[in-house]
Amino acid sequence: MSISYTVRHAVHPDEVRSYSTQQIRDAFLIDQVFVADHIQLVYTHYDRYIAGGAMPLSTPVRLETIPPLRSDYFLERREMGIINVGAPGSVMADGTAYSLGFGDALYLGRGVRDVAFNPSGEGTALYYINSAPAHATYPSRKVAFSEADTLEAGQGENANRRTIRKLLVNSVLPTCQLQMGFTELKTGSVWNTMPAHTHDRRMEVYFYFGLPEGQVVCHFMGQPAETRPLWLSNHQAVISPPWSIHCGAGTSSYSFIWGMAGENLDYGDMDGLLPADMR
Repeated sequence: MSISYTVRHAVHPDEVRSYSTQQIRDAFLIDQVFVADHIQLVYTHYDRYIAGGAMPLSTPVRLETIPPLRSDYFLERREMGIINVGAPGSVMADGTAYSLGFGDALYLGRGVRDVAFNPSGEGTALYYINSAPAHATYPSRKVAFSEADTLEAGQGENANRRTIRKLLVNSVLPTCQLQMGFTELKTGSVWNTMPAHTHDRRMEVYFYFGLPEGQVVCHFMGQPAETRPLWLSNHQAVISPPWSIHCGAGTSSYSFIWGMAGENLDYGDMDGLLPADMR
């Protein structure tokens, strides 16, 4: 079987206040996203969200259902977003081949039965995967890097200049609750999602990539007055509960994919914080 998973349960914020560093990492860090010729997933009880990756090297890897879903096939009651962060590759979905270059995204709607991730002929394709429960069926669609709803944010003097590329959001295509895109930090900028915010109506997962060898990101999470650090390396991800801030600073410039699901599809629905208000 070319698919494996782990389960993460939801944690009350009062409990996290007493967590050790290792307990925080065990609860929220996804330390290994890509495994050779395998699909690796984390099923979280925050909005029943699934995050993980597929890394086919020698043969296609097929998306099979997992026991927590109690379904005949993976997308029987779910939708899925895929973003390629490796060499050009392709995904086969119900007989249709979707070519994905670096930064291209693919939305798969509820009811797609057969999904396979194909190796690249030019290197290693790395398919980052997010999935959420779906109440309706929307058409599957590739969204190329060039089709993203793009936003420039931040200022150089605050070391947070960045480009936000909204790929699988309702300004680009219809989804049930899944939203995905990625943010690129400009050279010389290190802070992401600053000023920070929370959105109690949605959970989120951050996947960090584009970090040079030996460089790291310090991801900050927790309630605004009870923040905690998590140190992440390249190709690691972190689960952000609805009650938590989610921002970070790196030892170099980097990129990250954000994926979220929850109560609404309003990308701008957030409760902002001033940097001086965090503790």
